[in-house]
Amino acid sequence: MRTILVITAGLAATALLVSGCGGSSAAASHGKVRVVAAENFWGSLASQLGGSKVSVQSVIVNPNTDPHSYEPTASDARMLAGARLVIVNGIGYDTWASHLLSANPVSNRTTLDVGALLGLQEGDNAHQWYSPASVQKVIAATVAEYDKLDPPDKTYFAAREHSFESVSLATYNHLRAEIRRRFAGVPVGYSESIFQPLGQSLGLKLLTPYSFAKAVAEGTEISAQDKETVDAQAQQGLIKVWIYNSQNATPDIQRIDAICSQQHIPIATVTETLSPASNSFEQWQVAELRRLIAALHRATGR
Repeated sequence: MRTILVITAGLAATALLVSGCGGSSAAASHGKVRVVAAENFWGSLASQLGGSKVSVQSVIVNPNTDPHSYEPTASDARMLAGARLVIVNGIGYDTWASHLLSANPVSNRTTLDVGALLGLQEGDNAHQWYSPASVQKVIAATVAEYDKLDPPDKTYFAAREHSFESVSLATYNHLRAEIRRRFAGVPVGYSESIFQPLGQSLGLKLLTPYSFAKAVAEGTEISAQDKETVDAQAQQGLIKVWIYNSQNATPDIQRIDAICSQQHIPIATVTETLSPASNSFEQWQVAELRRLIAALHRATGR
């Protein structure tokens, strides 16, 4: 079951012990702006937008790690202490990072909280890296922070932003447009709330009760009614494709996977973090979109 971490007193003390090094190490990365992202999907964006002018590290990089319940280490505390810019997801997703930052205040450190940027709060859908509109806002906000931290390189950052949006994200944008054009209105089921923002932006008809997807994502109890509804949607073929998070295949999800296989309903997978971890944000998303297109094509013949 997923839980939101409350930082221990011992780790808070560790964070405080390293706070003294924050001011000097933050500026000392061979002249680069030192950036730390709580999760590697935001870290990938930050790295590509900053190019040679920034040094980016991400805390969550292992695809098998659950960011909701991650237990930070003393090394993580030191990493955050030395950052000029820290990017956290917020929205109750990576509370551990906010606790570390609070325990170790650094005067010249800036925090980009994605949830605050988007006007979201705990209880809202935290998985905004699956929202193309939210990703665009984070891109703009990241570049704006770089401009403040390194004003002489504003022109460089503007060029990086333009290249990233027009070249790096070109296939990502093309595939999303293709899905909207070919498959708008196709009814699908999905295992977790991570897919909801993307599914809505693609124009797919999301039949799964959101309360089911939210409960799976948060590791809370799924109501009997929601289980019956989702099972029936698969058994009766009301959904044409089933999309599930392969990093969180709970017994309930495994049961639905089995029903979909029995009913010959195509299955597509998504993951919560970069998979493989060596992929860039756009490589990861493009691979998922291509799997989704293949599943939708098998289901509809379009």
